[in-house]
Amino acid sequence: MMALGLRQAARQLCLARAALAFGSGALLSLTLAPWHMLAGLPVALAAAGWLALDARSARAAGLAGWLFGLGYFTFGLSWIIEPFQVDPERHAWMAPFALVFLAAGLALFWGAAFGISARLSRGVVRLPMLVAVWSLAEFARAYLLTGFPWAAFGQFWIDTPAAELLPWIGPQGLALLTLAAFLPLALLRAQPAAALLPLGLAAAAVAGAPHPGETVLTDDTVRIVQPNAPQNQKWHPEHKWEFVRRALAFSAEEPRPDMIVWPETAVPQLLNYAGDTLQAISERGGGVPVLLGIQREEDGAYYNSAVLLDSDGMPAAAYDKAHLVPFGEYVPFGDFMARFGIHGFASQAGAGYAAGPGARVMDLPIGNALPLICYEAVFPQDVNAAETRPEMLVQITNDAWFGTRSGPYQHLAQARMRALEQGLPMIRAANTGVSAMIAPDGSLLDQLPLGEAGRIDAALPAPLPPTFYSRTGDWPVLLLCFLVAGAAIFLPRALAPRS
Repeated sequence: MMALGLRQAARQLCLARAALAFGSGALLSLTLAPWHMLAGLPVALAAAGWLALDARSARAAGLAGWLFGLGYFTFGLSWIIEPFQVDPERHAWMAPFALVFLAAGLALFWGAAFGISARLSRGVVRLPMLVAVWSLAEFARAYLLTGFPWAAFGQFWIDTPAAELLPWIGPQGLALLTLAAFLPLALLRAQPAAALLPLGLAAAAVAGAPHPGETVLTDDTVRIVQPNAPQNQKWHPEHKWEFVRRALAFSAEEPRPDMIVWPETAVPQLLNYAGDTLQAISERGGGVPVLLGIQREEDGAYYNSAVLLDSDGMPAAAYDKAHLVPFGEYVPFGDFMARFGIHGFASQAGAGYAAGPGARVMDLPIGNALPLICYEAVFPQDVNAAETRPEMLVQITNDAWFGTRSGPYQHLAQARMRALEQGLPMIRAANTGVSAMIAPDGSLLDQLPLGEAGRIDAALPAPLPPTFYSRTGDWPVLLLCFLVAGAAIFLPRALAPRS
C-alpha cells in the first residue's frame, strides 16, 4: 500500500510539473502582440529555468521543454486556424490538426534545447548552457526547412526601449539577451545575487543602447491604399471587382501623391490579361506611379508579384515573391500532391506559386526600395540578402488570411522590427490592415486600423545610416552562442579540483 501511495504521489508530481511547463509556456505567449503582457515574462522564464534545473535526466528536461513550447505555440499561434475558416465547409475540420501539429512541431526545437542542455551540463551551469542552446534552437527554427521565426523572443520588446538594441544585435541577439536576463531568476530564492546580476546587466545594456536616430521626413508623399477585402469575398466573382473599384476611388482622391501603393494580390487577374485594368488604375490615379500586388504567369509557372506601373499604366518593373509559405502558396512535392487535389491555400492560379529569384531592389520614382510580399517580412535574413542597400522597404500583404485577432498585429510587429534592424523606413500596404508608414526607428508615423477601408497619405522618411546588424547579420550572435555553450562545458571541468 505504501509503495502504491508513493507511486501515485510521484505521478501527481509529474503531472504538476507538466502542467507548470505547459501553463508557463501559455503565460509567455501573452507577451506577444496584441497583448504585450510583459509582467508574465519573468514568471514564465523563471519557471522554465526551474524546470530545467529540476529535471533528473535529459529525457525529463526535454519533455519539460517540449511542453513549455507546446503551451507557448498553441496560444501564441492560435491565429493559424483562421485560414481554415475562409471556406469552412471544406477546411474547418483541418484547423485543430494544423494548430496542434504546428505547435507540437515547433515545440520540438525547444524540447531538444532543454534535453541537450541537461545532457551536456549539471547543476547551476545548466542555466547558461540552456541560454546558449535555446538560442541556437531559435536559430534553427528561423532557418531550417525554409524557417518559421514567428513568435520569436525579440518580438516581445517592439514597444519598449529594449527594441533599440535591434540595429546592433538583431532579433536573435535580443532573444539571447532575454533568455540570459530572465532564466537565472529560477535561482532567486537560493542565490539572489546570481539571479539578479544578469537582469541588471541586461538592463544596463538596454539603458546604454544609443537611439537609432531622429526621423527626418522627405518631400515625397506616399498614398497607401487599404481596400479591406474579407478573404471569403476577395476572389468571389460577385465581390472581387467591388474591392478594385474601392481601391480606385481611394487612388483618385485629391491631392495627388508622388506614389500609390496597393496591397498584395489587389488585382484579381493575371498580369498577362490585365491591360485594361492597369490602364484604368493609372487613369484614375492621375498618372501617379502605382506599386500593386498581382499574380502573373510565365512559361507555365505562376508568381505572386509586386508590379510597378508607370505614368502610362504600363508595367515598368516586377518583383516575384521568393520566400513562399509552405502549404499556403506551395505544397512540397506539389506536382504529385496536385493529383489528389491538394493545392496551396493562397494560390488562385495553378497548383501553387513558383519562387522568384530572391531579394531584389526595385527602382521606384521615390527612391530604391526592397519589396517584401507578406510573409517575407518575417525573415530578417531575407532583408539582409539584398545585394545593395535600398532607401526604403515596401511590404505589400494580405493579412485577411490571419483573421482579426492576434495574427495581423504580430505580423505588424515583425515588419516594424525589420525597419528598425535596417534603419530604413517601411511602406506597408495591407489588404485588411494594419497599413502603415513605419519610421526607421520602428515607430508608426501613420496607420489605418485593422478592418477598415481607407487610404493614408504619409510623408516618406529618409533612411538612417546603415546599422551594425545590416552589415553583420546574425553571425556575431551565432558565434557568441557557441562560445557560451563551449564555456559551460569546459570551464567547470577546467576549474574542478584534481585528485
